[in-house]
Amino acid sequence: MELSAWISLAAICLMGAMTPGPSLIIVLKHTVSGGRFNGFLTSIAHGIGVAMYALLTVIGLAVIIESTPWLFNLIKYAGVLLLLWLAYKALTSKSSFAEMITQETKVSKRQSFREGLLIAFLNPKLAIFFLALFSQFVDAQAGWEQNVILVATVSGIDTLWYCLTALLLSQSAILTKLRSNVHIVEKVTGMALLAVAARIAF
Repeated sequence: MELSAWISLAAICLMGAMTPGPSLIIVLKHTVSGGRFNGFLTSIAHGIGVAMYALLTVIGLAVIIESTPWLFNLIKYAGVLLLLWLAYKALTSKSSFAEMITQETKVSKRQSFREGLLIAFLNPKLAIFFLALFSQFVDAQAGWEQNVILVATVSGIDTLWYCLTALLLSQSAILTKLRSNVHIVEKVTGMALLAVAARIAF
């Protein structure tokens, strides 16, 4: 793979990761609820979900989805249902600052990992990204080394970006501020997830 092509791919992946969306909301939620480690777990799981998409695209999923619209719709509406469920949990949360002092009681490590993975794999924006952009870098004649580089690039950039986000959000001053307003964070998170779900659905 030529260096110029790799730089183009890396730039596209970075811009995609930096675009605010449901993934950022979930990383924020788990960092505030569980602390830095939970935020890292969510970020790493999200990167694994992205890697799965990249791997499937490399082995031909993009062609299958493009020729089978119902499969894309299945991914799309499963993602909408996940967003609605997460929005419901956020809007009905009874969190308080006192509860947030004990970090591990609010959200488990397993939950952080699971939601990070699901929000990546069931995000139709990611499906569109891999169909429209990432697939352009896939060469059917390429060897396994180039395919490994492709998958590692897109998942690595995604993971590093959200880990950096979790790291910044978990700075003591920022985290204390967020936790002291946790009821507002939860409601804003819920409304944002509802808005994203509506936009995807309609």
